[in-house]
Amino acid sequence: MGELDALFLTKYDRKGASSRYRSLQYFPHLEEAGINCSHAPLFSNAYLETLYETGERPLAGVVRSYLRRLRDLLTVREYDVIVLEKELLPYAPALFERLLGRLETPYIVDYDDAIFHNYDRSGNPLVRTLLGTKIDVVMREADAAVAGNEYLASRARKAGASRVEIVPTVIDLEKYPHVPPSEDGPFTIGWIGSPTTAQYVEAISPALRAVCDRRDARVVLVGSGAVELPGVPLEVREWSEETEVEDIAEFDVGIMPLVDTPWERGKCGFKLIQYMACGKPVVASPVGVSAEIAEEDMNGLHAESLEEWTEGLMALCDDWELAQRMGERGRERVETEYCLTVTEPKWTQVLREVAG
Repeated sequence: MGELDALFLTKYDRKGASSRYRSLQYFPHLEEAGINCSHAPLFSNAYLETLYETGERPLAGVVRSYLRRLRDLLTVREYDVIVLEKELLPYAPALFERLLGRLETPYIVDYDDAIFHNYDRSGNPLVRTLLGTKIDVVMREADAAVAGNEYLASRARKAGASRVEIVPTVIDLEKYPHVPPSEDGPFTIGWIGSPTTAQYVEAISPALRAVCDRRDARVVLVGSGAVELPGVPLEVREWSEETEVEDIAEFDVGIMPLVDTPWERGKCGFKLIQYMACGKPVVASPVGVSAEIAEEDMNGLHAESLEEWTEGLMALCDDWELAQRMGERGRERVETEYCLTVTEPKWTQVLREVAG
């Protein structure tokens, strides 16, 4: 097969987890398959750092990002296929996606979050009116829509996408050592994420405190920023790409609390996959695809109430062999379903078939 030139229009650079895992980590493998990958992020690492540190989106930074994206669009004819992460310009009409759909270069749109709910469920009536169907248009104009789970895929089908593929967000297994839960020292309850999702951990603070009060346990949060967990022995670590796997390897259990709303149902459960890749048992809110990834009583436990969170975490703390067995099953599942060696061939196939 001949070589292809592909342009990935990602939302973020390497510090954005969605762009890093949905696109950038595939590049070396796609290059080996004869697909030359170019990368043009919308938002820079500096923009994302400011967002996480201050919670603000500097207007000047947004304007620069949008102008850069418009400049990148002038180059799309130089490529055989385009991969667009989510949308071209957030909170702008789908005009440019319509134009992109009219060009000779085909494009694939990729989703790992239910961003359509930013528009159709917005608290701003004007946003709902003007942009409520924006992502449906983007999906329909694309030559293929790739979704991280069934919730997102079903929306693409409903929108009229001509081709819909499900590709979960996965890890490079070679970078994740199998480190079973430890029998020694405090029981470490771990979580990895960003300041924008740390609220879910705060919501189960009473359960975490109950476990730490009754057992020799502590909580380690990676990437959360400042959080409020009163009475909980807590260590907050900065996230970095270089150390995230080492941090997870120190956990004895990985948690993924969520609330059950349409936005959360669109999440891809990626942190569960990271925990499982390191051989850790998981406790998760059974929301969306998380209920499938964290198989009840197989590789993890489900928890909906604070009582269930407390009981689930204490059960794993008290039974090391149970924690170890669940961790082993989780690792095995990642090996067969949630790693690059499984999903890269599918991405290669979709890219080549769409490019024609």
